[in-house]
Amino acid sequence: MALKSTVFKAELQVSDLDRGHFAEYTLTVARHPSETDDRMMARILAFAMFAGPDLAFSKGLSSDDDCALQEVDPSGVLRTWIELGQPDESRIRKGCNKADQAIVLAYGARAVDVWWQQTAPLLTRFSNLTVLRLSAEETQALGRLAERTMKLSCTIQEGTIWLASGEQSIQLSPETLLSAQAG
Repeated sequence: MALKSTVFKAELQVSDLDRGHFAEYTLTVARHPSETDDRMMARILAFAMFAGPDLAFSKGLSSDDDCALQEVDPSGVLRTWIELGQPDESRIRKGCNKADQAIVLAYGARAVDVWWQQTAPLLTRFSNLTVLRLSAEETQALGRLAERTMKLSCTIQEGTIWLASGEQSIQLSPETLLSAQAG
């Protein structure tokens, strides 16, 4: 018998001073049996970082074709494609070709260094791609915030993110490895 996903509920308050986006979201997050708390919380962080009315979690790990999050506008156009971890170049290429902007939020300690060294030369041709990196410490701190029911507050200012849950608060500063070209 296959293992079932575990459902997490999160009330997320986003105050993104950089984008002027202020909103509250009620999220239901299905954590795949093979997904860690660190990765699930990285998905929630990615949601907070790029939050908007059309951003949603996709099937993720349960579907090879889906990214972690996507923003599809009301007319059905894929505006933003967001993936986590260390996807291969072909997966990133598909995301860049499908969406107006593609974002990778990489995490995974030293493995990110190896992945980036191998993948970076293949990615510079994508003008709509942004690659961000969370440190191992930041990812682990995110994982420690995971609870079945969460009330999260996220403030973003000048690229720094403060995420709080109850009495716990963490500060994150994702490193930009590659930035989409304005145009």
